[in-house]
Amino acid sequence: QVQLVESGGGLVQGGGSLRLSCAASGRTFSSYAMGWFRQAPGKEREFVAAINWHGGSTSYLDSVKGRFTISRDNARNTVFLQMNMLKPEDTALYYCAARLYRGSTLSDRNYEYAYWGQGTQVTVSS
Repeated sequence: QVQLVESGGGLVQGGGSLRLSCAASGRTFSSYAMGWFRQAPGKEREFVAAINWHGGSTSYLDSVKGRFTISRDNARNTVFLQMNMLKPEDTALYYCAARLYRGSTLSDRNYEYAYWGQGTQVTVSS
């Protein structure tokens, strides 16, 4: 089992940047593929980015490609989401999620992630 705690959210002007972090408990962090999801008010939770267990493979929601970068540091049990050129439509509660999987296939399906953090709020003003 793994516990996840997100941090780094906040209020930023459009065009600005934020770096989200997700700290995981436990010794087996490298056994998990990791993902970031977000949920805006009145909308369903949507996939943002995913990274495989060793960081060699990533995938992104089309609307964030070229602006967001997911990375991980297995020695620190942490996954990051660097968000640049933020837009008001990026405003949402951002969640970190873990999937016990050491294969090469990345998933954008929230039901495939068994562990979730509490979320960190990102608000982008226009």
